[in-house]
Amino acid sequence: MERLDASRENGLPPERADCGGRQVASCWGHGCKPGGLPHPHTRGSTVAAGYRSAVETARGGTVSPDERARCTGVAAQISRAFDAAVSRPARLIAALLELEPLGWTLLTQRRWPERAAGSVDAILVGPGGVVVIDVVPWRGVTRHAETVWEGETEVTEHVATTGDLVYSLQEQLAEIGLPATSVHGLLVGSDTRDVDHLLFGVRILGGDALALRTIARLPRALRADEVARVRTELEARFPPPTTGPIAVVSPQADTRDVSSSAPGADSPSSPGQQLEQRLPPNQVLEDLLVGVSSPPAAPRVGLLEPPQARAIRRSFAGPSRIRGATGTGKTLVTLHRAAYLARTTGQRVLVTTYVKTLPQVLAAQFRALAPDVAERVEFHSVHSFAYRLLVERGQRPRLDGKLARDAFHEAWAEVGASGALARADANPVYWRDEIVYVIKGRGLRAWEQYAALARTGRRRALGVDLRREVWQLALAYEAALQRHGIADFEDLVLDAEQSLRTTPSAAFGAVLIDEAQDLSCAMVRMLHALVGDRPDGLHLVGDGQQTLYPGGYTLAEAGVSTAGRGVVLTSNHRNSSEILAAAHELIDGDEYLDIDGALTTSPLELPELARRGPAPVLRVFPSRADHDVSFIGHIRGLLGSETGLRASDIAVLSLTRWSSREAVVALEAAGIRTQDLQETDARTDAVHVGTIKRAKGLEFAEVVVVQAPGELLDQPADSDSDDGTAETREFQRRELYVAMTRARHGLWVGVA
Repeated sequence: MERLDASRENGLPPERADCGGRQVASCWGHGCKPGGLPHPHTRGSTVAAGYRSAVETARGGTVSPDERARCTGVAAQISRAFDAAVSRPARLIAALLELEPLGWTLLTQRRWPERAAGSVDAILVGPGGVVVIDVVPWRGVTRHAETVWEGETEVTEHVATTGDLVYSLQEQLAEIGLPATSVHGLLVGSDTRDVDHLLFGVRILGGDALALRTIARLPRALRADEVARVRTELEARFPPPTTGPIAVVSPQADTRDVSSSAPGADSPSSPGQQLEQRLPPNQVLEDLLVGVSSPPAAPRVGLLEPPQARAIRRSFAGPSRIRGATGTGKTLVTLHRAAYLARTTGQRVLVTTYVKTLPQVLAAQFRALAPDVAERVEFHSVHSFAYRLLVERGQRPRLDGKLARDAFHEAWAEVGASGALARADANPVYWRDEIVYVIKGRGLRAWEQYAALARTGRRRALGVDLRREVWQLALAYEAALQRHGIADFEDLVLDAEQSLRTTPSAAFGAVLIDEAQDLSCAMVRMLHALVGDRPDGLHLVGDGQQTLYPGGYTLAEAGVSTAGRGVVLTSNHRNSSEILAAAHELIDGDEYLDIDGALTTSPLELPELARRGPAPVLRVFPSRADHDVSFIGHIRGLLGSETGLRASDIAVLSLTRWSSREAVVALEAAGIRTQDLQETDARTDAVHVGTIKRAKGLEFAEVVVVQAPGELLDQPADSDSDDGTAETREFQRRELYVAMTRARHGLWVGVA
């Protein structure tokens, strides 16, 4: 990291054709399937598409005038093709072909090599991912639990067969990095009503119109080059059943004779199969605009690294763990996995984390990533979930953070301030952390439990006498809470855990914990109680190197085993090599205890990164006034650059709330809009300001760290520091490391 002395230099650093691949088929594993897509004029064909991608839209979910005009034209063509067709299967094919100007390619009648005599009706590949389409003549489809019926005929096996194909395709395409959430299965019936069921990862839709609208609304997932790569892979894996000359018919061509040649195919002469549905162009346009204007679900979408794609769909026989260093895509994998589990299991999924601001951000990203299952996935902080659970069960905890702090200070004045604890460390914060994270964070109820505890994660050794003093302080604190008639947040978690032990809940099929290393032991036990050891039930995601709270736990203490059920992500996709080198220099050699119980030293070696960027800048100031002038000038320079950087691409982070408030005052006085990290609104173009802890799980193009303590940047720590001070410094350095690694491109650190 370049280090500049701002007492000498207050200036800013100088850095700063056309048809898609088309085919048709109507055979599955046991012969010809009635209701397939008869289109022999394009049988086995792949017509090279004049590929035109229309997925580059304006930022923030807006649509450019050109994009809107293109969608308007495509919507009119789809509506015209849909309404003009004389048979139902031809209608769907004709309409899908009109998506080509928006970057989609249709592959029809493809062999399924994994099954003898099997084929696929249609595969659509484009900006919204891959869509496997299976057309059936079903009417009156109903679902009862895990069975599907057409009238009085059970058709569950057919749905399962389609689900097998989708599952197999997801597995194959994961090898090139396509996430399972970008591979969709649609089973399209001939109902005119809005039938929409989800089973075995397949959407069962009532008719062609609903299928087209569903496809049109798919959020953008792939760039043009990624679509081309996936299409090439599909061409190789699903070859045509025949070879030879290929004739491509116009979408408006009369396919009456063609459709009647297929056994059981819909046609105007079939009883009750008249094409009564119509598809107005304004309705199609509305759906297309939803798809093309949806903002990217995460800073990096599209093809992932194959290890990430495999982790999304990997099945585990019990609790599992996904870990990796900063920037390896853990949170992105978590979101994709939540969508995958919601689609394939049909059960509700809980995504939770310690940081109270993160669930709101993750929920917004998830709605853009997987809107079809957004109602099945809930996002809560651990404390908000525990509170909601208790309220729903007739309890209403009285929580008051200020009164809880007052209660501790009362207990400290009564028991600790003049005794052995104060002589060991006069700072009551250390002892409050001991109670909150070590004792109550584990739910210890008896002195004997605490006396025998290893105190994982705390550096200062406590003998029996000091532990007895701590225990007396804890009892005094509990008595003070009772006098005030309140509970603290640790009580909230313990009460929720006890409630789940007494009355188990079946509300969720899976729980995913992001930043799992920051939870307490009791929090993990509570969440484990929701799903137990069921397959694919509990998923812990995190990085021990980013632990920011004392009194850590091990999974063994929580009664959770992930042995043999883990994934390690190793490639950093966020930071430039310059930023990561500066961040690693800060914590190089520090030890941390991972939740698996292993004492680990921060790595000395950096992963290889292809991304390069400007050198991070550390500026040391003689006064706060100089510091504020410089960081304001730096942000103005970023906003005035020609890179197109927006205010919302910048985060100003600090160790304390007080420093964050001061940064807000300085920015607002300079006419720069701000938004609190705790109240982030993606629609607001303003600089994000907040504490480092509130920025966990987030990332920004540019990060400005204000009022960083200079002693944290000096290595090694003072040799005469006691264990308590050394522990505090380690956590603060780790916190600064987290702040630095939120930056994708630029990093500025100010010391005042």
